[in-house]
Amino acid sequence: MSETLKPDAQFEELNIATPLEQADNANANELSHELPVEETENEVPAANDGESDNNCPRPATRQEIIERLKTIADSEDALNNRTEIEALKVQFYRMRTAEIEAAHKEFVEQGGEEALFIPQEDELEAPFKESMSLIKEKRNAWIAAQEEEKKNNLAKKEALLAQLQELVEKAAQGTPEVNEFKALQSQWKEIRNIPQENVTALWKQYQLLVEQFYDVLKINHEFREYDFKKNLEIKTRICEAAESLDSEQDVITAFRMLQQLHNEFRETGPVAPELREEIWTRFKTASTNINRKHQEHFESKKEQEKENLDKKSAICEEIENTDFASLASYQAWNNATQHILDLQAKWKEIGFAPQKMNMKVFERFRAACDEFFRRKSEFFKEAKNALAVNLERKKGLCELAEQLKDSEDWKATADKLTKIQKEWKEIGPVPQKHSEALWKRFVAACDTFFERRNAATSSQRSVEHENLKLKKEVIEAIKAIDPELPGDEQTKMVAELTEKWNSIGFVPFKEKDKIYKEYKQAINAIYDKLHVNANERRLANFRNNISKGGSNLQRERDHLIRQYETLKNEIATYENNLGFLSVSNKKGASLVDVMRQKVEKLKQDAEMLMQKIRLVEDEIEKA
Repeated sequence: MSETLKPDAQFEELNIATPLEQADNANANELSHELPVEETENEVPAANDGESDNNCPRPATRQEIIERLKTIADSEDALNNRTEIEALKVQFYRMRTAEIEAAHKEFVEQGGEEALFIPQEDELEAPFKESMSLIKEKRNAWIAAQEEEKKNNLAKKEALLAQLQELVEKAAQGTPEVNEFKALQSQWKEIRNIPQENVTALWKQYQLLVEQFYDVLKINHEFREYDFKKNLEIKTRICEAAESLDSEQDVITAFRMLQQLHNEFRETGPVAPELREEIWTRFKTASTNINRKHQEHFESKKEQEKENLDKKSAICEEIENTDFASLASYQAWNNATQHILDLQAKWKEIGFAPQKMNMKVFERFRAACDEFFRRKSEFFKEAKNALAVNLERKKGLCELAEQLKDSEDWKATADKLTKIQKEWKEIGPVPQKHSEALWKRFVAACDTFFERRNAATSSQRSVEHENLKLKKEVIEAIKAIDPELPGDEQTKMVAELTEKWNSIGFVPFKEKDKIYKEYKQAINAIYDKLHVNANERRLANFRNNISKGGSNLQRERDHLIRQYETLKNEIATYENNLGFLSVSNKKGASLVDVMRQKVEKLKQDAEMLMQKIRLVEDEIEKA
């Protein structure tokens, strides 16, 4: 057992805090409650804010990134290099994206179709994820070990409290064991990490026992004043250091330094009673400033990360909601692809999401993009097969046309080539790189035959020019019909001139469409005028009939509406068919003109029906 000393000698031997610690340490405990739990001395070591402390150069390739991660996994860096690990992860995927873009560019420059590009499988992703998994396992093992160490330290401190209680009881009986007490204090300070939820309670128990021990020793007033002065100097220096942290630009660094000052302040003994509130308020004020900046920094960061998460989630949702059913053409897929690329560029401009969600939202984004390009690849693969089939069919037609180009059976061969041309139009597109050459080959074969036929039938040219002159005379006669004549007479004259037109033979091929167009315009001008007048008469008669109440108005209205809907459907069918007709030759253009005239006539009839419906509805309202 240690030697029992007098109170003064005991205090000098101890070199520890006086019994008046209670007030100051209560303030220290109050401060500890203000500090976030995750930033205390028991936290897992935080990530570096910059590059790794080992000053390793930044990896230049993805393989070097994997090697660096393996090095970290095999070293203690796995425990405190979180920022570098996260940066390596981001760099790895950015390099992968750059590789894909470079491969895509090379594919296009070598003549590949941009829409058919498919990235190669990433062979480095598996070893990359394996290294990341090893780091995560090592960190988890380290955290588990730290938790076990905290539990053991808690048991040790609880045992020291029991021993301290015994010393207090012995001191109360007149046998203070000062040296043993001092040894227990040293042991207590050497034990650091314990579960955070036990820090304050254990410290209060410890302080209470220490104060009780000093109360028993009855330390003299003179030494207390000396101790107060020494502690005031230390705490003043601590306050000055805390106040200087207000100018530190890095709030994280300032906060961590404050934790060290907090521990030092708590470990320092009390000051004179009249100065305790003043020194405590000064330190608390400096601490509050740093804590406020730290809190504002993380609140701002969390808010920005939340906004980034919302933006990235919206991009993911937009890609996931792609209407693949509407992407039925090359142009539609190319437009959609450009939109996806725009979204990817927008994604790169958005900062990090919250750490727990950052990788999850990236995986969601990546999966959505992968699904889009997988579906695109399937579409273009099927389209490519169809193009190949069309290419073979059109090659066959070229060969057939080339076999017929030297024939002298003008009529039969012309019919065959016309049939072949029609079949050509019905076949879909071919690969773009073959399209123009194949078309020129086909046209050349057809033109060869028709030029030979035209040359052989040149004797007909003079007759055709005479016919052209006669048809122009018919057109002028149609235009000369007096519009004031009764409609029946005008119609009879037009019919006679039409019969004369039809009796005239062929005209020169180059003039055929032009002269026919002039003829139709002249005819249509008369019929349009007659049609307008007839419509006005029919509307007047219809108005008289329904005003006499000669029919059921509601039934008449329903009948007219059914007729109107039938016409609208017929118009829609014609207009849809017009979209499939080719005007690559003159025959096709003529057929399109006829169908357009038909559509225009149907629209006029539909307008007439709508006017009748309005007249009936007016009569119904009057009734």
